[in-house]
Order: sequence, then C-alpha cells, then structure tokens
Amino acid sequence: MDSAAAETPLRGSKRKAEEALPQAPKRIKALDQDVVNKIAAGEIIVAPVHALKELIENAVDAGSTSLEIVVKDGGLKLLQITDNGHGINRDDMAILCERFTTSKLKTFEDLTTIGTYGFRGEALASISHIAHLTITTKTADSSCAWRAHYADGKLTPAKPGQNADPKPIAGRGGTQITVEDLFYNVPSRKRAFRSPSEEYAKILDVVGRYAVHCTGVAFSCKKHADSATSISIPVNATTVDSIRHIYGSAVANELLQFAVSDQKWGFKASGWASNANYHVKKTTILLFINHRSVESSAVKKAIEQLYSAFLPKGGHPFVYLSLDIDPQRVDVNIHPTKREVNFLNEDEIIESICTAVHEQLTQVDTSRTFTTQSLLPSSTRPPGATNASSTAKSTQARAKTQTPARPYENNLVRTDPNVRKITSMLPSSTAGPTTSNPSAPNAGGPQYRHAPRERTDCNLITIKHLRATVRSAMHAGLTEIFASHTYVGLVDPLRRIVAIQSGVKLFLVDYGLISQEYFYQLGLANFGNFGAITFEAPLDIRALVRLGVDKARELEAEAETMPPEEWDAVPEQVTRQLIERRDMLREYFNLDVSERGELITLPLLLKGYTPSLAKLPRFLMRLGPCVEWDDEAACFESFLRELARFYTLEQLPPYPSAAPAQAQKDNANEVDMEGAAQTEGGEEMVGKRQDMERVLEHVLFPALKARLVASQDLLRGVIEVADLKGLYRVFERC
Repeated sequence: MDSAAAETPLRGSKRKAEEALPQAPKRIKALDQDVVNKIAAGEIIVAPVHALKELIENAVDAGSTSLEIVVKDGGLKLLQITDNGHGINRDDMAILCERFTTSKLKTFEDLTTIGTYGFRGEALASISHIAHLTITTKTADSSCAWRAHYADGKLTPAKPGQNADPKPIAGRGGTQITVEDLFYNVPSRKRAFRSPSEEYAKILDVVGRYAVHCTGVAFSCKKHADSATSISIPVNATTVDSIRHIYGSAVANELLQFAVSDQKWGFKASGWASNANYHVKKTTILLFINHRSVESSAVKKAIEQLYSAFLPKGGHPFVYLSLDIDPQRVDVNIHPTKREVNFLNEDEIIESICTAVHEQLTQVDTSRTFTTQSLLPSSTRPPGATNASSTAKSTQARAKTQTPARPYENNLVRTDPNVRKITSMLPSSTAGPTTSNPSAPNAGGPQYRHAPRERTDCNLITIKHLRATVRSAMHAGLTEIFASHTYVGLVDPLRRIVAIQSGVKLFLVDYGLISQEYFYQLGLANFGNFGAITFEAPLDIRALVRLGVDKARELEAEAETMPPEEWDAVPEQVTRQLIERRDMLREYFNLDVSERGELITLPLLLKGYTPSLAKLPRFLMRLGPCVEWDDEAACFESFLRELARFYTLEQLPPYPSAAPAQAQKDNANEVDMEGAAQTEGGEEMVGKRQDMERVLEHVLFPALKARLVASQDLLRGVIEVADLKGLYRVFERC
C-alpha cells in the first residue's frame, strides 16, 4: 500500500479518537447581492419562452390592442415585443428594473383581489440580470419617446462614457422591450438549450395560447429578418377564428361551445371543446384561470377520462377553457413563473366543467370522414350506383333567446339556401336540371369506404412555412364574404362563373380560380393524410402521358417549341421520375405508382367530388417538367399546385340549342332537354352539367364557406354586381 492510500481511511475501518471529535460549525454569511439576483432570475426566467410570457402579460396589462413579436435564434439572441399600450412615465424609468417595483400592489392583502397578470415586479428585474435590456416607451401625454438601457436592475449607458439617463427619441405610443443575448452571463444555462427551433416552437405555443384567449388584441410573431409571419391574428378575430389560424381548420370546424357557472363554488367557466369527430395523438388544453395561462394535471386527467368514452383508443381532444374564480378563493403566488395556482373546491369545479362538456358531446351526432374511394377507370358509371356514407352530421336547432328587432326593408335578404329558389318558379324546359334535394344521392357516383391508414401530424418546417405564407396573404374582407355567402346559381359554365350572395350584395365569382386556390390550401392542410381514389385496374402511366403529349403537340404545332424527338422522350422521362420517387409520393400524397410504371391510386382531396379523368394525361405529363423535384419546399408547393390544377372544375359549353322545329313550336327559343339529349354528345354533356351543378352547390361552395382563406390574388376573381341598398336608392327615384 502506498503512502497516499495509507493516509485515506478505508470504508468500514476504525478512526482514531481525535478524528471523531466534532469540528467547529461554519459561519453563516449573507450572499452577495449579485448572486441573490441571479438566483432569483434563474427561478423566474428559465427559458426564453418564460421571458416572453412575462412581457406579453405586461403588455396586455398596459391596455395594448396590438402586439408584435420578433425572435432570433429561439429568443437567445433577440427577443423583442412592441405594443401600443399606455407606456411608462419618464420619471418611473429609473426604478423600472429594480426588484419588487410594481404599480399593481400596495399591501399584502392586495394579493387576494389581484386581477392583473403581473404583480410582483420581478420580470424586468430578472431579465436585466441575465441579458442586455433596452426599453423604448412613450405615453399619450409625452411629446417624445424615451429609450433606456439596463443592466443588473440599474440604468446603464448605451456606450461606455455616456450618460445612463433615458434619451429622448422619436417613437410611437406604447412600449418596445428588446432583450438581447439572453443568459450571456450564465453559460451553463445557455448550453442546456438544444436548438433554437425548439425554443421558437415553445414561443409560438405561448403566443398562440394568449392569441386565442385575448380577444380584441392583435398578435403577430415572426423570426428576425423573415418577411412571413408565423402567427398573425387580426384584432377583430373571434376565438374560433384564432383557433383556426393557429391550430388549423380541422379542429376549428369540429368545436362545441360550452359554459357553466355556480355561485356556490364561486366560479364561471366557458370555452370550446372538440367533438367526437376530431382527435389527435396528444391532448391539447388551453387553460386560463382568471385570465392567467396555467397548467393543471387534475383538469387534464379529468378531461382525458371524459373523452375516453367518445374517442377511439389513442385519440385525444382539443379543449380551450377559460375559468373565472372568485379571487379570494385563489392563491396565485405559489410558483415563481405563475405557471400554477391553487384554488378552493377544485374537485367540485372540475366535475361541473366536465358535466357541461359531456352534455354537449352527447347532444351532437358525429361521424367519421371517409378517406378512400373506389372508382372505375372507364368514363361509364354502373347503373344504380349511389354515394354512400356512414352517417350524416345532424345539426342542432338553437332556440332564440330574444325576439330580434325587425330589420328595415333594404336589409331584408335571403340567407337560408333551403328555402324556395327562383328556379322552382320557372318551367323545367327553361330552367335546366336542378337538384331540389341537396341530400339526394348522385346516381352513378363513387362509393366510399374506410381505410386502415392512421392520420399523422405533419411537422415538416417547409409545410408549416407554406401554410404560414397562405395565412399572411389573407384578405380579411374577401374571406368573410366566402365564409358568410349563400350560393345563388351557375351563370356561365364555359367561363366558369357563378353568382353568390353575401349580406345585401351579389357577386359574380370565377369558381375556376377560386377552386384552384382552395384545392391548394386543402392539399397543405391534409398533407400526408390524403384519401385515395383507387382504380379497379391499374393504368399505364406511359400511355396516359403519351396521350397528354399528343394533345400538347396539337396545341403547339405551329409554335414548334420542342423538336419531335424531345416530345417522344417525355413519356419515358416522366414515368421514370415517378417510379424513382414512388415512396415519397405514396407517403405524402397517397399517389401510388408501381415499379412497372402503373398508376394505382390518386390523391382524394374532397369527398363528394371526383375530378375529370379527361385531365389525367395532362396532369401526369406536367408532373415531369413543372415540379421542382430537387428542392423540398419548391417540390411540395409545385406538386400541390399541379394537383389543384387537376382538381379544378373543367369548362363546359352551355346547354345545346333545341332543334329548329322544336324552337318554332316553343316560340321562345326554349331549350328542349329531350331534343338536346338526342343530338350528338348532348346526353353526355347534359349529364356532366347536372353533375357540375350538384358539385358546385352542395359540395364545393359549402367547403369554401367552411375553410377557404381568401388571398389578395383572388380579388380579381370576384366582382360585385348588385347592392340591395344601392338598388333601393335607384328605384326610390322612379
């Protein structure tokens, strides 16, 4: 044994008597104030998302109606929030970032009646100890804005040698807080963050929660130097609109509203919960207690147990719950980040809320949407075939609580599409075919069946960016027109024009342009979860592309854009490209291609509508040169654009004219349907137009009403042709 080992007693060996004597206790000393501040800052600002949450709450407390958030490197490099609130007085800026400075508390008893988000005055102080903090603010009565820099809770000069006092600058009303280099002096905390994208996702989650809850407040959040915003909620958005923008139309279209209150337990609750037709792999609960975003394992467990009786195994719901409790029953001061609260009668309140949600779920019938379709490759349809669905959603009649005031005559418009239509007053020979019963099955239509494929959540950055681009280009007024419209009728099938009514105005709509954008958005929303159009017998892709090439060569014969040998090579090139990417096409788009170059399935976008198979050769031909296969984002966008072009309704000529003898007999140039059906191609054309009218009125435009996000580019496809109030002004002069 060496000397070093001999000096160290082995475990279990006896010690000498003098070694067993107790040593003098160490003296207790007060920690350095800098250490105290950093410990407190570490408890409150655990991650960039916690700093942003504190800043959002301060901005809402200040009466802001607009919040703009800019993030760089997940908030570690830059975190900036700009609001239009009351601002901060110039005289208060000296102590603004000192600990326990607040305008919301005076005595400890004020905690029992606290009604604001922040109250302890620790947020800005904590941030200033672990980041470079800059605040620019302007009040309504100030002639200019003031900018100040802070470090360790004190004012600090912007550059060494300068004065630390706030500097007057030009600025708008409100406050802008800029946090740079978060955790620059706490390297161990900074190294703990795995990736900026993960932190940015947490920031988007918090911003989304407050955007849903804070109605009347506009929210926008984006990455630094990016032109597109990740979240953009207008100030007039409703709760459901905000949920649709942030969490998607899939959940927004399946929400049930609930409300419950009880004076005995001193609470009232309201919110929105998904019905039995929607489920995901992870429970999403937006819980606000006294307008404070919190977490509660008890609430989550109770809701999951409630939905277990309605959802399939592994399915979880979406719930937004706003719970107002008597402030004297709530303790908000139990967690440094205010993430948790305690309140009295927790079990009774949760039970009342679950009962209210359960009543809503049991009163509404829902059905599973079908995901696959069987379709014969031939143009002829078997007689007697009908559309099939498991069950139809039943709508619940809501009784009016108050008798509405009688509107003026110039505001009386038809808003119920089920009431008598003008076409029912016209003779059948002139009105053309109409579908009187919207629920009547389409003779010869496709049959739907279930598929075992499970729905997956798409987390691809490129798809999220494409969805954000669509939302950022939204035209609010045009979107509202489609969301509240009433379908009037088909005007011109050749120019693809229909008439719709919104409010007291009548519009002509280019449904070709509108439907192409809608099918593109539908492809983004259902990316990776498409249904399938299954052919009874696989189709030869080379033969189909060859048909498309022959048609394209006829159209471009005079232009001679390509030599003949290049045209002849197109079918083989396109087929080879599709075979090489068959795994990706099957996984993301449900477009199944065999190894021999046969087309097995096509993506199904909209139940109740089958695209014209006459456009299939051109669609397959364009997948070669018109899809950017080498770039992920460009590939997804261009493929979905081509798919939307394929799904866009085709142009059809008007009804064929009647025979001359029949026209003379009618003496009014009326169309005789029987005579038209006997002409060459007349019967097929009449059938196509009947099917198109059914699809437009009962499939496409109800779908547009539910989920279309109308962009600025769609303005050229909508023309206002009549305004009821304007017509009243004209006829009043007569």
